[in-house]
Amino acid sequence: MGKIAFIYPGQGAQKCFMGQDFYNMYPKCAEVFDKAGEALDVSVKDLCFRENPLLDQTQYTQPAMVTTCLGITAVLNDMGIYPDMTAGLSLGEYAAIAAAGGMDYVDAIRLVRQRGVFMEEAVPAGKGAMTAVLGMEADAIEKVLEEFEDVFIANYNCPGQIVITGMKEGVEAASVKLTEAGAKRCIPLVVSGPFHSIYLKEAGAKLREYMADVTFNELQIPYITNVTATYVSDKDEIAPLLEKQVCSSVRWQQSVETMIADGVDTFIEIGPGKTLAGFIKKIDRDVKVINVSCVEDLENVKEFIS
Repeated sequence: MGKIAFIYPGQGAQKCFMGQDFYNMYPKCAEVFDKAGEALDVSVKDLCFRENPLLDQTQYTQPAMVTTCLGITAVLNDMGIYPDMTAGLSLGEYAAIAAAGGMDYVDAIRLVRQRGVFMEEAVPAGKGAMTAVLGMEADAIEKVLEEFEDVFIANYNCPGQIVITGMKEGVEAASVKLTEAGAKRCIPLVVSGPFHSIYLKEAGAKLREYMADVTFNELQIPYITNVTATYVSDKDEIAPLLEKQVCSSVRWQQSVETMIADGVDTFIEIGPGKTLAGFIKKIDRDVKVINVSCVEDLENVKEFIS
């Protein structure tokens, strides 16, 4: 058998009741949720287990997602299931770092709460935008974007799906140009800002300052950083890369390709949704991918990796 990677989704995958069945059945998961609530002075259980509008506000979405992902990870670890490496898309990178031993899970949850606050403060709501561009090669998209000073690539998700980001008017104009140049569709995303663009540089600087009080640990296994799609094994690299990550492109396709080239043939997507599984199947159909978002999925994992 080849190597196993734990992978974690980003913002946008959140949904009401995520993690509740794990919380109710597994004390290891309940401990993560309860300690997260104590650390944030906010009931993460209420955020996740009750219908409420806060779950879609960045400063609450981010800790809710990371708490859920790490709560499920704690259950898998308790079952003796561990990865050879980890990776996460955007916000998911924080769960990946914690799962790799790079920081305590409570610190990771505190950190993403502040990340969410800094991101919300960076650009007034409604000024920025993001759009998924479907059916067009990255090189062709990059060429079209050379005409725009305020539009950038946010995510290289998989072949045929790239997300652009920037100021609202620029993204709308770029979408028209991209459609004219051959894109099959341009789908505006429901987001609160121009994430992964230079407009989040100030948020990155504030995040780095906040991280001065965060203890980073020696990594037990490597994780893949979004910024360069390469392995990180030195704890001193974590903070500067996270500062860059908030205002840089997410190289998810390249990250997956790096892991596959290194012998990963089994990906376990931990958290709500199956977005990453969909991306990976478009990158390489020969690898195995399974999602763990509910308790019933645990049996599938046991069979999957046996």
